[in-house]
Amino acid sequence: MVMISTHSVDRGSADFRRHTTAVPQADASARIALTSGRLERIPNLEEFLGQRAEFASRIRSQHTAVAGWGAKPSGLRARAMAGANLPFMLLEDGFLRSVGRSDPPLSLVVDDLGIYYDATGPSRLEKLIAEPLTEAENLRAGKLMALWRDGRVSKYNHARDYDGALPPRFVLVCDQTYGDASVAGGLADHESFQRMLDAALAENPDCTVLVKTHPDIITRNKRGYFERAGLQRNPRARIIAEACHPVRLIEEAEAVYVVTSQIGFEALIRGKPTRCFGMPFYAGWGLTCDELPFPERRGRATLAQVVHAALVSYPRYVDPETGRRSDAEKAITFIARQRQMRERFAPRVYALGFSRWKRPILKRFLSGSEVRFERRASRIPPNSTVVLWGSHVPQLPEGTRTIRIEDGFLRSVGLGAELAQPLSWVCDDLGIYYDASKPSRLEDILANVKFDAATLERAASLRKRILEAGLTKYNADTAAWQRPRGTRRVILVPGQVETDASIRYGTAAIQTNLDLLRAVRAANPDSYIVYKPHPDIVAGLRKPGETENSVPPFCNEIVVAADMARLLDKVDEVHTLTSLTGFEALMRDVPVTCYGRPFYAGWGLTRDMTVVPRRQRQLDLDALLAASLILYPTYVSRSTGVFATPEQATAELIGWRNRGPGKPSRWRQAWRAFLRLGQLFPSRHHMGGLTFMPRGNSHVRR
Repeated sequence: MVMISTHSVDRGSADFRRHTTAVPQADASARIALTSGRLERIPNLEEFLGQRAEFASRIRSQHTAVAGWGAKPSGLRARAMAGANLPFMLLEDGFLRSVGRSDPPLSLVVDDLGIYYDATGPSRLEKLIAEPLTEAENLRAGKLMALWRDGRVSKYNHARDYDGALPPRFVLVCDQTYGDASVAGGLADHESFQRMLDAALAENPDCTVLVKTHPDIITRNKRGYFERAGLQRNPRARIIAEACHPVRLIEEAEAVYVVTSQIGFEALIRGKPTRCFGMPFYAGWGLTCDELPFPERRGRATLAQVVHAALVSYPRYVDPETGRRSDAEKAITFIARQRQMRERFAPRVYALGFSRWKRPILKRFLSGSEVRFERRASRIPPNSTVVLWGSHVPQLPEGTRTIRIEDGFLRSVGLGAELAQPLSWVCDDLGIYYDASKPSRLEDILANVKFDAATLERAASLRKRILEAGLTKYNADTAAWQRPRGTRRVILVPGQVETDASIRYGTAAIQTNLDLLRAVRAANPDSYIVYKPHPDIVAGLRKPGETENSVPPFCNEIVVAADMARLLDKVDEVHTLTSLTGFEALMRDVPVTCYGRPFYAGWGLTRDMTVVPRRQRQLDLDALLAASLILYPTYVSRSTGVFATPEQATAELIGWRNRGPGKPSRWRQAWRAFLRLGQLFPSRHHMGGLTFMPRGNSHVRR
């Protein structure tokens, strides 16, 4: 085995300045000159650099610095153009770049001395590594390493972990793309790779030597340094040629062998002995077993010094959700969330029965899995994972696993039936939340998850934000409603689409809006009952129940259009079958009586007229919200198209609502007209002599 010493010594009080590349103060028209037009296309470049930047040939005003890309020709031009009078900046991707290789970078390094992978000369990173750390910086570096390990992150993070069988004992050897600048810059060449392989075989006679190819060799048809045929002739060598995430390979390896690959840095973070056959930025500090003599500029440093310099002091980060400057912790957390969400389901799934409009949305919500759309269940292979909308029950092949998709509880500004883009869907691998006849993933969370204090506190904060903003599922209505004068108790009865699956699978004896109102009136003869028809029916997008025109005698008022959040603030109780309005009422401390079995009933928070025997646990409101708004749904940002937190989705909903839904596209207008025609129901509705127009005012019957 390779034994690596991690002994470090004090560096003294070397007074190197922190990495804030100096740019002379200038007027607002000043620019950083870029030596390549391609650099202008880097998203958020101005935020990374802290100043506007423009291709040098177009600058007509003063420029304060010159920037190019690393050791590429543009970087050489930047050095030459800067001369002795201006600072230069060499840019490169950071060590925690992005999820996908083509995604905008989350981090860039900006070096005013050289570039980190060029060991032939000094770099700002070298200077930063040599600086002693304060107690707080040491602590931060340790927490960052733990966050890195727990988040299972790397430089690129789109690929899944290797899921094949691994040898019981192995060492990991890392190939790189042929001609990569970090190889020559790291004082190595193609012979270094052969020496690395020979050493791995000789130094580990009882281990398999696992050779991991660089992902660009697989995905971009680039060439590596190892010839596959030669490796296959060696009985102790095995090739990992898949474009896989390296974390599992690093975790299970007994040692890691690199020339200059960043995997060596990640191996150090994971406590693995690391052998270097080039001179990457993390070598030459006493942390690695180095084949080459290290430059005199380097000496001894702790792993915390290397990590703090490489992840904190040297790179600059931008939050992909806001486009503003960020930090390493937020970048790791963001990438870890993307990785977790991308690996929830099988690498390949089959989607059955999705409309063309929903297909691109489904791909976003199932990012990380290849989605294949099929029209017929007979074309789906056995033992596959199949994605279905809602409660659809087709005849599926043997061994099929299902994922059911439905709208989430904080969805959009505008109705789903009108094709408003969703911010949240739920992806349920057990059932679906509105089907009380069998367990769902949400019910499983509510029944079994132990909610820790941090999650409950997060749920409480999310609830506060939602209530302050007055958010509901659709956020479509803005009309106000006035509570009637007097002291009578006001009960809100939300109408539902009677053909909806939540009625079929979530109700018992009472299954229509009319029967619900009859029951509410019978139990509350002196109350003021407000009935609000479902917005899809008001908009003419869904067909009303056959007895809907008979509801007026059992209510005091029909509210056609009113902002649900403000309406709930003015009523005393909500009585419902399975409507999400009951959930939204609980959030506002409004008592709820359930005549059906919605997902939020049966946990001790509602008065239940029917029961679900499986639901025995007593929960508080924060636990219900933690399950329903944090742990169960999937959120996808409208601005970035990637997985978002419920907090980010809430912020986007607020901004979306404040801007207004905007003019619907011609496609959405045509779809709405088609739905109306399909219901054979005019836009003018009649209910017991009360005529109301979509989005009109409420009409009162006393």
